[in-house]
Amino acid sequence: MTQTKIPLAGVIGAPIAHSKSPQLQHHWLKTLGLKGHYIPMHVEPEDLEKVLRTLPQMGFVGVNITIPHKEAVLKIADMVTDRATLIGAANTIIFRKDGKIQADNTDGYGFLENLKAGAPNWVPQSGPAAIIGAGGASRAVVASLLDAGVPEIMLTNRTRVRADRVASDFGNRVQVYDWVQAGNMLDDAVLTVNTSSLGMIGKPEMRIPLDGLRRGTVVTDLVYTPLKTRFLATAEEQGCVVVDGLGMLLHQAVPGFERWFGQRPVVDSAARAAALR
Repeated sequence: MTQTKIPLAGVIGAPIAHSKSPQLQHHWLKTLGLKGHYIPMHVEPEDLEKVLRTLPQMGFVGVNITIPHKEAVLKIADMVTDRATLIGAANTIIFRKDGKIQADNTDGYGFLENLKAGAPNWVPQSGPAAIIGAGGASRAVVASLLDAGVPEIMLTNRTRVRADRVASDFGNRVQVYDWVQAGNMLDDAVLTVNTSSLGMIGKPEMRIPLDGLRRGTVVTDLVYTPLKTRFLATAEEQGCVVVDGLGMLLHQAVPGFERWFGQRPVVDSAARAAALR
């Protein structure tokens, strides 16, 4: 008697025990009544390629990739999407039926979908965005905002050379501000985004002066531990529309799940509760 293989997926990082992705993916599998499993895997950098080449033979249809592998995986993949190439990092791997490893980046998609859900009145063309941080997550946010039609991005980073590199890669709609002048960006911004790790549990707090934030400005933080960072709490006190970072994690997972398991999951209050469980 022949039986269809149960599809396997997972998330690879180092460390990985903190990941909320397995809780979310298991919730979707159960809700949709699908057979499949999603497994967290701690993989050291020197083992990454060997693991990725082996997983398809074990029944894996794809994996998510997180720190510290999001850049390295581009050199291993046989195919890389244009957006992953532009961002310089991948978070979603598809093991294709022809044997090729395809790398994609859905972080920008997740960021925009979270923003649309949390701040439905925000219009990309309405004015500049101020972005704090210039790492891989920042590059995904910059790419998605420019693609959505944001007219100008004001960017700052503790190490200016990284911000200059982003501006060089994405063109003259990105303007760089020195870290000591970061507070000046906020006066004209209709959207302010923290893409850095500042404010995360175990990391330093953000020291940028926030008095320039205006009532009605949309403010979002990619950090979701804690769910409401001091950055978001201060913005809320000043009358801003705040959007926490958990939704980005949920929305960025949707395209990969659909590709791996064949059905598109829904990001709703139950999915959010599952991720927080």
